[in-house]
Amino acid sequence: MIPVGGITCCLSAAALYLLGRSSGRDADVLKSVSRVNQLKDLAQLFDAASKVLPLVVAVSGRVGSDTPINCEYSGLRGVIVEQTAEQHFLKHNDAGSWIQDSALMLSMCKEVPWYLDDGTSRVHVVGARGATGLVLTVGSEVFEESGRSLVRGTLDYLQGLKMLGVKRIERVLPTGTPLTVVGEAVKDDIGSIRIQRPHKGPFYVSDKTIDQLIANLGKWSRLYKYASMGFTVFGIYLLAKHAVQYIMERRRHWEMRKRVLAAAAKKAGQEEGGLNGKAESRSESTNKDRMMPDLCVICLEQEYNSVFVPWCSNNIGSNFSKCMQILKLAYNLLYVEILSGTVSIHVAAAAESYVNILILKLKRKEDK
Repeated sequence: MIPVGGITCCLSAAALYLLGRSSGRDADVLKSVSRVNQLKDLAQLFDAASKVLPLVVAVSGRVGSDTPINCEYSGLRGVIVEQTAEQHFLKHNDAGSWIQDSALMLSMCKEVPWYLDDGTSRVHVVGARGATGLVLTVGSEVFEESGRSLVRGTLDYLQGLKMLGVKRIERVLPTGTPLTVVGEAVKDDIGSIRIQRPHKGPFYVSDKTIDQLIANLGKWSRLYKYASMGFTVFGIYLLAKHAVQYIMERRRHWEMRKRVLAAAAKKAGQEEGGLNGKAESRSESTNKDRMMPDLCVICLEQEYNSVFVPWCSNNIGSNFSKCMQILKLAYNLLYVEILSGTVSIHVAAAAESYVNILILKLKRKEDK
């Protein structure tokens, strides 16, 4: 049997280790980026580092735009606005009761050209929606109840639905929000510098400072590595436990096999001696019986606590009623042993089959 638990823990440990390395790598990259304290110095830094492009910088400032968006529900002015509409309703399940569910009706996003301004200069930011760390503020959350007309209500009821209303959520990046942007500084066609996603490297748009971003990434990197170590230790423990159990089981089966083969060889020797006409006395028979292995003939693991004697078929006619009573008594005792837990289910099933076969043989011989 495959140790699924141990393999799963080891795979989880590998995934967490890779996440920890990725977070640690991003933290190291953020430590190495060029920090721009004032946006007016960005042009000089760009000209000085023109030979080592791409230039990844960290800039800070407040969000601004020449053409901001006026939000429909919240009344805020922003540069990125996301609107979603969800239809909430009740529906019949298989049990006949009503459960609440929702479905997305509308999802749209608007973005206008915007920039960061720190009072000394400004720099445009492009492609911020795909950046890491960007969190839009929930400007408004409105629930509009559905109109209750007779025709609409009847149609919905026939479909197994009860319309509750529409929930509209508006998320926005307001103007004036302080942000830190980490990205590649490039010049556009008109010579203005803008920040965009680098071809290789991190791209962050966050309300945290660069030092806070580095500390946060370092914390997550350590947590991922500690979790990876824990899953690794636990996975190795499960795999080692499974391996030890497998080895012990194989060893036990091998020992049982040797004992059974030895008993079979001894039995064959006894039968061969009987065919040669060697008579055995009662005392010698008793001694040889003591030398026979004391294994259970069903499970082959534990010592036997009962035996099946050879069947006396010669006197079946005279002993039929007595034998039937003995077998029925054994049958009843078997169920008592099962209920008390003394006998396992597998052993009981095998013994029950054996008793049933003996009863069937008795009945057939009696019919004859």
